[in-house]
Amino acid sequence: MNLYRSARAVAGASGSDAIDWGSAAEAAKAATDPGSLALEPGEREAYARDVRDARAAVRTVSGVEFDVPETVEIQNRHHWIDANVSTFERVMGALEPHTDDFPGVARTINTGTMTVLLSFLGRNVLGQYDPLLLAEAPDEDHALYFVRPNIVNAAETLEVEYDRFRRWIAFHEVTHAAEFGAAPWLSDHLENRMEQGIANLSDGRLDRDTFRELDAAMTVVEGYAELLMDHAFDEEYEDLRRKLDARRKGRGPIQRLFRRLLGLGLKRRQYERGKDFFERVVTARDLEAASVVWQGPEYLPTHEELDAPDLWLQRIDP
Repeated sequence: MNLYRSARAVAGASGSDAIDWGSAAEAAKAATDPGSLALEPGEREAYARDVRDARAAVRTVSGVEFDVPETVEIQNRHHWIDANVSTFERVMGALEPHTDDFPGVARTINTGTMTVLLSFLGRNVLGQYDPLLLAEAPDEDHALYFVRPNIVNAAETLEVEYDRFRRWIAFHEVTHAAEFGAAPWLSDHLENRMEQGIANLSDGRLDRDTFRELDAAMTVVEGYAELLMDHAFDEEYEDLRRKLDARRKGRGPIQRLFRRLLGLGLKRRQYERGKDFFERVVTARDLEAASVVWQGPEYLPTHEELDAPDLWLQRIDP
């Protein structure tokens, strides 16, 4: 970790865009210890086995045919930053036509802000299913990432077995692959909402309806993944979830502030709200009824229906 090199990279931000993405990536990596990728004997195969087992278990409980991405990577923190800086650039790119001749001072500040964001996430993300939203190549493969140093560190901090914790993370990320496999339309749906919301925002208009639709869709994505986890994971997991929640709540004020600024509190709310929705649907009907959400965007619950699953059940099966 070299904070001087990080600050120098930010100070050297250039170009005409709002953020110098190359400088942001360089600075974030300079400020972040990459962590070790010295795998134990058999560990790489263990990751592969966890993914295969998760795919088989999720297929069985969901009845959904899907495959995992061809790109499955065991990464260090620098690898994760490199893989995700292009994602942030694609999402933020919708604002670029409105930022010609961006002032140098503002660009430096924006690049510094993105550096802090990438560095913080790079030190905390455990695993990631990346649907590569807004990718230029429509047939570009989705990707599955495991940030080994973070998984090792979290397992040690939580005082849980590394093998079991790693397997739990693999199952969670594979459930997301199942969702996008069950709903080929989902990527386009999320992309359209993101592009529309950002375009309106860049024009000075806050499109609340679009962002509410996006939030509802992401609540379904996170909640359904939690539902599948409960049914598919083949080991005890309640202690893992309990300890992770306690770790999030027990972090210091600076970390809690970062999580709030990055919207990670919103993601936790999406987990909880979505999981409650699907648990109530399964109680009223069954898992097959819950899977109806992937038949098309019109089957997604509205914000109101997320809090009243009976209304959603009446609408989709009057």
